[in-house]
Amino acid sequence: MHEERFVIITGLSGAGKSEAVRAFEDLGFFCVDNLPPTLIPKFAELAAQSEGKIDKIALVVDIRSREFFDKLFAALDALEVMGVEYEILFLEASDESLVRRFKETRRRHPLSAEGGIMEGISEERRKLEEVREKASRIIDTSNITPKQLRERIAAGFVKLSPKKGIDLIVVSFGFKHGIPIDADLVFDVRFLPNPHYVEALRPLTGESEAVREYVFRSRVTTSFLHKLFDLMTFLLPQYAKEGKAQLIVGIGCTGGRHRSVAIANRLTGFLKDQGYNVTVEHRDKDIPERLAE
Repeated sequence: MHEERFVIITGLSGAGKSEAVRAFEDLGFFCVDNLPPTLIPKFAELAAQSEGKIDKIALVVDIRSREFFDKLFAALDALEVMGVEYEILFLEASDESLVRRFKETRRRHPLSAEGGIMEGISEERRKLEEVREKASRIIDTSNITPKQLRERIAAGFVKLSPKKGIDLIVVSFGFKHGIPIDADLVFDVRFLPNPHYVEALRPLTGESEAVREYVFRSRVTTSFLHKLFDLMTFLLPQYAKEGKAQLIVGIGCTGGRHRSVAIANRLTGFLKDQGYNVTVEHRDKDIPERLAE
């Protein structure tokens, strides 16, 4: 297979695997849901015989397969013997998010025979520990929308350019709503001038020109950006050298509407100018202002 991408999607029940496989389908991947692990090597063999017609593959393998725990690692070993390079995308979410999703859909957790959702989640986490450790990419879906999940998948699994070999996601957030637990680096920008205290700027967000002008006219902001850009210029090649495929950078202010949004956008622009594949997410930007600050 030429330019092959062989992705195995797995993770916790309720964490978004169905949304993920739809995203891969939209990206032109040949997708199979709930494939028994014993069939993975056979599927790879058939794809290899397709003469390049099937060169982007995404397979969902999870707890629904009764063979999952006994057969998955044997299947992965077989892929390695065949010389097939594969990636594992592991989706997870907080207990609170998973419980809420199961209650909203009125579904029973596949491991909770007696109907206890938390017991099923805890058991599944325990059983998936070893698989999670082997994952190429981990996405926590607790606080991201389906659209943001699709964007992360696109950023991580579609080679948009041959420029630099690490995919970046810059996430703005509000500390009062919690730090993104999947962030690799977190920068606190609460020391910068706060537009919240300017009545005319309070209803706006960091994407407005007026807020940007307010934040960026400060010498402190200019100095911070210079140091931030210098640090990223140093760090990213080191991460790439060590084989890290994706880096999530969190930029946080109090509510996630003003300063963090403006800084995240500016950092994203800088990284794009440096030749990186980068996307930006504003996790808390649209939370009502009275709740955000």
